[in-house]
Amino acid sequence: MAAVKQVNENAEVMRSGQALMVNVMAAKGLQEVMKSNLGPRGTLKMLVGGAGQIKLTKDGGELLNEMQIQHPTAIMISRTAVAQDVQTGDGTTTAVLFCGELLKMAERELNEGVHPRVLTDGFEKAKDRTLEFLDEFKIKHEDIAEKRDLLVDVARTSLRTKLDRQLADQLCEIVVDAVDCIRKQNDHLGIDLHMVEVMHMRHKNAADSRLIRGILMDHGSRHPDMPTHLENCYVLTCNVSLEYEKTEVSSGFFYKNAEEREKMVAAERRFTDIKVKQIIELKKQVCTEENGYNFVVFNQKGIDPVSLDMLAKENIIGLRRAKRRNMERLTKACGGIPMNDTADLTPECLGWAGRVYEEVLGEDKFTFVEDTRNPSSCTIQVMGPNDHTIAQIKGSIRDGLRNVKNAYDDMAVVPGGAAFEIAAHNELMKFMKTVSGKARRGVQAFADALLVVPKTLAENSGFDVMDTIIKMQEAYEKKGVPCGLDCDSGEVMSPGEEGVWDNFIVKRQGLHLSNVLATQLLLVDEVMRAGPKIK
Repeated sequence: MAAVKQVNENAEVMRSGQALMVNVMAAKGLQEVMKSNLGPRGTLKMLVGGAGQIKLTKDGGELLNEMQIQHPTAIMISRTAVAQDVQTGDGTTTAVLFCGELLKMAERELNEGVHPRVLTDGFEKAKDRTLEFLDEFKIKHEDIAEKRDLLVDVARTSLRTKLDRQLADQLCEIVVDAVDCIRKQNDHLGIDLHMVEVMHMRHKNAADSRLIRGILMDHGSRHPDMPTHLENCYVLTCNVSLEYEKTEVSSGFFYKNAEEREKMVAAERRFTDIKVKQIIELKKQVCTEENGYNFVVFNQKGIDPVSLDMLAKENIIGLRRAKRRNMERLTKACGGIPMNDTADLTPECLGWAGRVYEEVLGEDKFTFVEDTRNPSSCTIQVMGPNDHTIAQIKGSIRDGLRNVKNAYDDMAVVPGGAAFEIAAHNELMKFMKTVSGKARRGVQAFADALLVVPKTLAENSGFDVMDTIIKMQEAYEKKGVPCGLDCDSGEVMSPGEEGVWDNFIVKRQGLHLSNVLATQLLLVDEVMRAGPKIK
């Protein structure tokens, strides 16, 4: 009986060890898939869909969203990294690499007999010290709104890892100007990136993408006699029905002869005509021959052909069925007040646009509203020859906007090019001497895991990994200032001089999430199939 009991205990220990190793192997496998993407010289991945769709990308967030992952541990890591991307817009690949490296270092310690609980205690102490050091290491800029070049560098650091250099540099200027545009008028409310509309056209080249300090709408007027280009325009945004509508309940009209029928039709039409005439009267009030101003109407509801004809005769551009999100942005960009009743129209409810014009691409019409006064909403017009290029640019713009917004929120930046990881490793080696007991092994493992970022950058750039790491460590120890890796030359650089900056919140969030996930996976001793009702 004692022998049987001993065999059962050994089997239980083996099963626990196997579950832990399976989790470690899953993390290492996902790390191997993602590590070649890191940095401006990382390689691409080809995603092939079930119907033969092909996508080339190196964006970690997009890869983890599109890949079909079966292993539960790998799924958990990918979901955590995607959560990082949702919150901060960057750092997805780094989070996966660091989590996998933590488990890889833990595997080395576990094979030497260190208990997982001891390692997790060391990880927690190392993480707390690293986050404290990050607060000391970051460079604060209370006046970051006035340092446009710094914001462009922050966006460039992110976008160059996703696009070719020339296109990334062009988009950096666009995203910085877009965030600055929406920040100026809403500084007390924070930055709402929903006020930046990203509108794409399958036309010309990606280099033709530009920022519109106004609104680009994906439809045009529906009357052939309406003008297609007006300057110095008053803009009326309204949500008023300018068309004949049938009653929502069943109804009937009875008349004795044709004259009564004509009177009834005229009475029904008069109700709509009155509202159109009130708009025309306002136009005549504010647009005179002396000032030469013009008038534009954007209506969220419909405008029937008769009403369009009345507006066209007065040289008014009238757009109907405007999307609700565009109506909100129009008032943000042009000013004015959205109106729900034409009886309340006054000159104070009008916005202003320097130019309103229409362009036709194939069968699609686009209306541009530009040169607005003090715009707090804007549009990024994305051009591209094919859907793949457009999707790649739109994803990169989203990440770039997030990076610039993070810099405004943090009022600080972190030297990039793996400068922080080298400095943090050096700091943790000093901190390890103050830690007593076996937890020191966890601090050592955490410090070694931080080096995965400079190692991967050097490997993806084609440099000797160990030689590069040693040069970076020696340069930091001698100079005592941040020293990053120049991925073009392989030399140690000062990130400030080269303009390589990372977001503080991205670094902080990545360190925290990766450590939490790694410690939780280390404490899993068995993987079991659950019932259908698991929540």
